[in-house]
Order: sequence, then structure tokens, then C-alpha cells
Amino acid sequence: MRSLEDAALEAATCTRCRLSQGRTQVVYGVGNPDADLMFIGEGPGYHEDKQGEPFVGAAGQLLNRMLAEIDIRREDVRITNCVLCRPPGNRDPSPDEIEACRPWLDEQIALVDPVVIVTLGNFATRTILNRQVSISRVRGQRFPWGGRTVIPTFHPAAILRGGGESSTQMAALRADFQEIRRALAERPQPAEEQLGLF
Repeated sequence: MRSLEDAALEAATCTRCRLSQGRTQVVYGVGNPDADLMFIGEGPGYHEDKQGEPFVGAAGQLLNRMLAEIDIRREDVRITNCVLCRPPGNRDPSPDEIEACRPWLDEQIALVDPVVIVTLGNFATRTILNRQVSISRVRGQRFPWGGRTVIPTFHPAAILRGGGESSTQMAALRADFQEIRRALAERPQPAEEQLGLF
């Protein structure tokens, strides 16, 4: 299996869909290559397209704060998106764009091999769970997926658009992050760690 660095280099020249025509650069996933926790968002925005890193704008700042609230550092998780190029005008990615980018997402998941995947918003949740669901109905729940646990929650950008800190969505996001912490704490220990318990 190749490395994340090799995959990122190949992704940087991707022309599988029309999003490649308007991008500044491909925004590949960042963070710990061996992370137990992976976040998957929708797609890069303006700031991400300019800086080449996912979740660096206001939504990224909120994500960082939520991670800090559960004592996890951003550099200890992996963060990526369903599509790696910015949709023009920050529009929603189309189904064919998500499909064209899916091999990059699947490869990142396989290479990182996280224990818990958090899907941020409807697009990421529908892409991973492969069904039409509403984030407000499935958020905070655990779904088994390929030997992993998927926990959907609201996208931080939706929180910022919908009332911010005082919104009911923000309270739900905080509760979901507590569920993320519990899911990580409940994961089975590797055999070497279990031996040390006896």
C-alpha cells in the first residue's frame, strides 16, 4: 500500500471532474497519518482553497475549539473532505463530483485506518453511510461501518450560519463531541496493551 504523501502527490494533479478547472489547489487531508479519529467534511471553502488545508476558516476554528473541549489536539486527528477541490461559489458538490473524488476519500480512510470517523454534515454523512439521511435525525448516533464506528454531526459551518454559540445545534454539537470521546475510550485495546493488564 502506498503512503499518504504519495497519494497526495497524485491527487494534486487530479482532473477527474470539472472542479479541477477552477481550483487554486487540491486540498488533501491533513493531520496524524495514524489517527484513531478522522473527520470528513463536505469540501474546501475559499480559505481552504487558498491555503491548501481543510478547515482553516471560521468552521475550522470552531472544530478546533470542539476538539479542545474533549481534550484532543487537532494534530492528533485526520481531517479531510468528500471533495478535494472547492466548488465554485461554495455551492454544494454534485453527485458526480463526489463520485469522482470518492477513490481519494476511500484511499485516505484505508491508509489512516481510523477507529472512529466523524462525518460533518449531510453530504459527508450520506457519502459514507451510502443512504439518504438527514443529519438532524442521525447526529450523535453510532453506525458500524467497515469495522469502524461512524458518528455523524452537524458541520461547523452550519452552526455558524444558524445562530452560533447560543443555538440548539451548538448544544447538539457539544453533546456529539462527548459521544465521540466515549466512542474513542471504548475502543478495544491492541493485544500488546492488553497483555500489560495481567
